[in-house]
Amino acid sequence: MTIFTLKPHNKSCFFPQPQRTQNTHSQNPFIKTSFQRFNFHFTPSKLIHRHRTIVLCSTQQDIKENHNKVSKTKTNVLPDHDDVEQQLEGFSLNWPPWKNLPLRYKLIGTTSLAFVICNMDKVNLSIAIIPLSHQFGWNSSTAGLVQSSFFWGYALSQLPGGWLAKVFGGRKVLEVGVLVWSVATALVPFLAGYLPGLLLTRILVGIGEGVSPSAATDLIARSIPLEERSRAVAFVFGGLSVGSVMGLLFAPPIIQNLGWESVFYLFGLLGVVWFLGFQFLEGGETRPATESLTLSQGNTTQSWQTSLKEMNSSIKDVPWKAFFQSRAVWAMIYAHFCGSWGHYTCLSWLPTYFSQELDLNLTEAAWVSILPPLASIFVTSIASQLADSLISKGVETTTVRKICQSIAFLSPAVCMTLSSLDLGLPPWEIVGLLTGGLALSSFALSGLYCTHQDISPEYASILLGITNTVGAVPGIVGVALTGYLLDTTHSWSISLYAPSIFFYLSGTVVWLAFASSKPQTFSEEN
Repeated sequence: MTIFTLKPHNKSCFFPQPQRTQNTHSQNPFIKTSFQRFNFHFTPSKLIHRHRTIVLCSTQQDIKENHNKVSKTKTNVLPDHDDVEQQLEGFSLNWPPWKNLPLRYKLIGTTSLAFVICNMDKVNLSIAIIPLSHQFGWNSSTAGLVQSSFFWGYALSQLPGGWLAKVFGGRKVLEVGVLVWSVATALVPFLAGYLPGLLLTRILVGIGEGVSPSAATDLIARSIPLEERSRAVAFVFGGLSVGSVMGLLFAPPIIQNLGWESVFYLFGLLGVVWFLGFQFLEGGETRPATESLTLSQGNTTQSWQTSLKEMNSSIKDVPWKAFFQSRAVWAMIYAHFCGSWGHYTCLSWLPTYFSQELDLNLTEAAWVSILPPLASIFVTSIASQLADSLISKGVETTTVRKICQSIAFLSPAVCMTLSSLDLGLPPWEIVGLLTGGLALSSFALSGLYCTHQDISPEYASILLGITNTVGAVPGIVGVALTGYLLDTTHSWSISLYAPSIFFYLSGTVVWLAFASSKPQTFSEEN
């Protein structure tokens, strides 16, 4: 900013102090004033960092002398303006703080945030199901049916999600998925009294969230190098644990103070806000390298015809037969099924279990349910660092994946076995055992969930779609079956623990026998 100097014609110039007199015709006195004509001249000053105007008085001779100086200093003023603009531009270029981060870090960060919201919308029903059951008179079987409906849509969207991520790119698929599940979450209160409508909204939530793992896997497989992959997977999928913690933490007070309807409104709004913010982030990004489908805006009919041909061609190009001829793929499928059985049944029923077994109210039961996912966040960071460290030191990738997945399966199996036996353990010791076991199951993020990218970065999203489809079945069958067995046996050991222990142990055997992280071409000829 340039400061101008204001200079009058005559030298004797002082500003007066206003004085009021009774004589209204008298003028306010000036000290040493001479009321000659003032000639003002604006002279730019080089003091550019002060936001004020300096008024000086000088003679006509001074004005003439300074007139030549103005022309000489005029060329020096412009660089000062440029300096200011450069400083302002430099400040704007550094904001927001993540603007200069590498593309892969921004993608991983936003994807992890989406997963946080994902599990918040998944676990909110685990808390809201308690007041909903009281309001509408649902028994455990009906409550299990409502909670399992999410996994109907989740299972249906796995393979389409993996294929869409390969064709359109994981970023676009994730964006649409977040919007779908967020809008569906906000619709739950409107249809809660009509059971088919409630089931439909939860199916839509499952469809929206179901495409997200494949979309994230596509992003990681194509943008993250092998030596960073365990940490990237842990950071993205670790958002699920953070989302569980935040959902279980904030849902009870929201429900108690604002009603159970409000938790669906607020959590759904978070997803919409993420979607809108992602538009600004995406605007400055390059299009995904994996995107093989482009839609021309010039000729709509022609573009859609071209798109359909390319989509049909992309389906035929997937080596489906080669997938199911691989023992490593079958090991991933069964391991995903086994891990999901324990995870989904505990995620859905632990708040109810703690409420009944420990005689806790809604808020206390939710707070206790926070402990396993909260501990998982800590375990995930350790597991990812350990896995990447072992790989960087030359340990075979397959060995690292087997170690991590074995820990993920055997730890909860042992802890659930101790909790189910009648050992006379106090309830809070059972809580501690379950927390430790379920937290250590997060080693799977450095085991099973990295194997898809390890064996085939090109088809990683489709492979995860296959395994996640089978992995969603426990959400449908296991969650509903747990409620049914609880009604018939009134035993948490039989309904919740026994099936999970069986699948954890059998999954460990299959994984150690057949799992592999060696890259595979999946050629149909082979």
